[in-house]
Amino acid sequence: MIDTGSNGRSWLRAVGIGIAVAVVTAIVMLALTFAGASPFPKPPSLAFAETVLRRPLPLPVGLLFHAAYVTFWSVIFVRYFPRRDIKTALALAGALWLAILVLFFPVVGWGIAGLKVSPKLIPASFVPHLLFGLFLWGLDRYVPHAISRHSRAT
Repeated sequence: MIDTGSNGRSWLRAVGIGIAVAVVTAIVMLALTFAGASPFPKPPSLAFAETVLRRPLPLPVGLLFHAAYVTFWSVIFVRYFPRRDIKTALALAGALWLAILVLFFPVVGWGIAGLKVSPKLIPASFVPHLLFGLFLWGLDRYVPHAISRHSRAT
């Protein structure tokens, strides 16, 4: 039996939204990276995975770390936040962005706010977090809360 919760707070729906947000944000960031528009020395999730596992890794491992991180925070938002409006989604995105600047970047060796690499990492890291907040809010708002058994029978 799937816990459907109230107000669209089912685990399945929350994880689905998280995976969708992770995929869309990864596509945008990879497109910018392959176009040469990204100031990051490597994708941040890959840098983190290599730091944690202490060895060079292929890009798909970094993408798995990205998917896990984004899905985790999406599930927290969908399942547990009492208010799930655009302001709350953007506030979560902003808080995560600040955490990236002061915690994550130093851990991977890029310094506070990525300043050991370039000040361009500040706005470059803001963009995916803004997209995270917007996609999270949009999908939570517009993905159906329940699919009836009758709609699947044809």
